[in-house]
Amino acid sequence: MCKNATLSMLTKFLTKLITMSQKINFPKLTGTAMLLFSACLGACDKDTAKPELVSDDGGKLSVQKTMATAAAQAYPSNINTQFSRSDGAYTYAAASSDFGMASLTGWNESRAYISGGWARATLAPNSVSNGLIAGADISDGSAYEATFKVRFHSQFDWSRGGKVGFGFLIGVGNTGCDIATDGNGGSLRLMWYNNGSRVYFQPYVYHRDMSGPCGDTFGKSYPSSGSLQKGATYSVHLYVKSNTGSSKNGWVQVLINGTTVLDQSIRWTTNDAQRLINRLSFHNFRGGKDVAVWGSSQTSYIYFDDLVVNKVQ
Repeated sequence: MCKNATLSMLTKFLTKLITMSQKINFPKLTGTAMLLFSACLGACDKDTAKPELVSDDGGKLSVQKTMATAAAQAYPSNINTQFSRSDGAYTYAAASSDFGMASLTGWNESRAYISGGWARATLAPNSVSNGLIAGADISDGSAYEATFKVRFHSQFDWSRGGKVGFGFLIGVGNTGCDIATDGNGGSLRLMWYNNGSRVYFQPYVYHRDMSGPCGDTFGKSYPSSGSLQKGATYSVHLYVKSNTGSSKNGWVQVLINGTTVLDQSIRWTTNDAQRLINRLSFHNFRGGKDVAVWGSSQTSYIYFDDLVVNKVQ
């Protein structure tokens, strides 16, 4: 991170150069000074937004470009949003603002909507892996927690199941049946699943010691008997803690409506260079891979509210 003393020296140097440029009517000198100042900011770590100071043809700073760059490069440690917006399309700009000005990937504005103070994700019909599959860059950390509310539309078609809600990615962020046994990454997400006799949530975890290519459920489910109800609200709490080296001193925890679903030590990675939690996932889609098994002929909706994300370490 840039040190205060260095910033102070460069600030004085910048002021002198700007003054000189004004006296000799040499606007490019101002731009050069700004680029030098930007170079110092570029040395800051990921936790600091890094605005790029751009000089236009007249030597003046482009404030809009600077602000846009700074916003796009924010890495929030905390997010707290109730999605309190007017009904309508949930734009990238609005979502980024709600997620602490984080840079988002996969944000499909045609699949994101605000409805009655809830964020709504749309799942497309006759397809798999085709919904709102997004993510937000967050400040690197060794422990994070998140809580949110989730509700399936009253006419939701369960089909076989799919991914739902918020989660965390670690290191390279393994998902998509990319087995995590190389020790370079992992992830914690949530599924809904229909086994033919009941429908339930289950954890969906990628970690160093997983046995199969796709997510590990640890044999856990919520509810432990009976089924999820369409139109009902469920409160989810997630906690992840990185392990160190090859130790199994990481942690994973999933609570739903106050009931402990999963709570145990875990080895996420074996490569310390990839041990940190760096991304908040927001994955909502059907699948699985086989449309005949996992797909639905209906357009379906899932609703979310009261998202709180905190960096613990």
